[in-house]
Amino acid sequence: MQSQPFDHEIFISYAHLDDASLIEGQKGWISQLHRALEVRVSQLAGRQVRVWRDPKLQGNDLFADRLLETLPRAAVLVSVLSPRYVASEWCVRELQEFWRASERTGGAAVAGKIRVFKIVKTPVPLERHPAEVRDVLGYEFFTVDPESGRPRELLAELGADVQTRYWSKLDDLAHDIAELLELLENGDGPGAAASSGETVYLAATGLDLAEAREDVKRNLERRGHQVLPDRVQPVAAPDLEAAVLRDLASCRLSVHMIGKSYGFVPDGAERSVVAIQHDLAIERGGGGGFERLLWIPPGLEVDDERQRAYLREVRTDPRLQAGADLLEVPLEDLKAAIHRKLEPEEEAAAPAPAGAGAEGPATVYLLVDRDDAAGAAPLEDLLYERGYEVVLPVFDGDETEIREDHEENLRTCDGVLIYYGTAHELWLRKTLRELRKCAGYGRERPLAAKAVCLAPPPTPDKERLRTHEALVIRLPEGELGDALGPFFDQLGADGGGPQP
Repeated sequence: MQSQPFDHEIFISYAHLDDASLIEGQKGWISQLHRALEVRVSQLAGRQVRVWRDPKLQGNDLFADRLLETLPRAAVLVSVLSPRYVASEWCVRELQEFWRASERTGGAAVAGKIRVFKIVKTPVPLERHPAEVRDVLGYEFFTVDPESGRPRELLAELGADVQTRYWSKLDDLAHDIAELLELLENGDGPGAAASSGETVYLAATGLDLAEAREDVKRNLERRGHQVLPDRVQPVAAPDLEAAVLRDLASCRLSVHMIGKSYGFVPDGAERSVVAIQHDLAIERGGGGGFERLLWIPPGLEVDDERQRAYLREVRTDPRLQAGADLLEVPLEDLKAAIHRKLEPEEEAAAPAPAGAGAEGPATVYLLVDRDDAAGAAPLEDLLYERGYEVVLPVFDGDETEIREDHEENLRTCDGVLIYYGTAHELWLRKTLRELRKCAGYGRERPLAAKAVCLAPPPTPDKERLRTHEALVIRLPEGELGDALGPFFDQLGADGGGPQP
């Protein structure tokens, strides 16, 4: 397809009421958007980008004379939705006319991206959005007050926090417009590839993590990855489930961000959309070739009993074991973990097999409570005799350094052996949860072997212990014999080091 000669790269469609300033002498919301968008898109494009709107247009008498001439010569339309916009026959007609005109100037979509950018200035029920953009994900220039539930528009001149959100949204919009303009300028047609990276399912979140999700989405897209869902999700449970399964089928990774908000419950469902997406991702993982990352902000405090119950489920659900990592780390660490999944280093693409490594014997991290260190000594001796390098936790010293050493061991070891003797059951639960966080510490391949060794004294809890997190090995009194056979089978016949 040949690139089209556009007189205006960006046409802003808006209701004139939305440009009325609340403070006399101050620029209106649309006027500020116009200038900011013109400057930022021009900076990103490396040339002056032309933005057009008619601040004086009044009445239907000028529509045919002016707008019908201008719309076909615009590359993209920025449609600013508000209660007034959707009620205006005039505004909706602008959108419809551009949609029809775009079919004659390269198509309504380029590389899977439509040429209409939907800004939601003030919330409007989805069923009232014009049909052309009803399923299009918009750029929400508002937040919802957690106390009152009322929407608060983002304004460029308000406090520092609001300004940051406004300019972050504006920058996202400008980047996306600049990328689409480049596609049009280069003559890329509707069949052009939308992304050179991977496709990731970034699950919907509760309101408290909406900004964090946008941050992750922005980060992924800037690195060339496609993020799904890329359209508004249905509100009825059966339709939602069908849409989620369709999107998951084209992804090899899903990311689920779980916070303090329980989230929206679709019509006809008993669980939140957050839980439904995760359930369907588990189902998708049953077919293989699919991984899940679950993230919980560290130090999360939850008031909603439904969400507390769901968090307990997430932290203890045995279905997490296959193809999933649970991280309770800062947001930046989550983004790093996602990139390691999608963009593995060359040496990590073909990891050395378990057992003898290219640089020496395989390493076993023997996790033991301080009070059990002496009891675990025979286990340490056996591992060494089999040729493995054995690493134990550090108990004394600077707390930060101890933590860093622990994370480094989890990041680099080949297998983990948990010695569970006199330690409290809560210590074991915490230790098992640590194994799920390996990806967040920078681990680039799965652990070759994981086992819990149940040592004396016997207790009812130990007798009932079952977990999908690791092998469960019951150590005999006295000589260990072949008790660790299943662990060695997973890890490799021997460690590759010198043996007696």
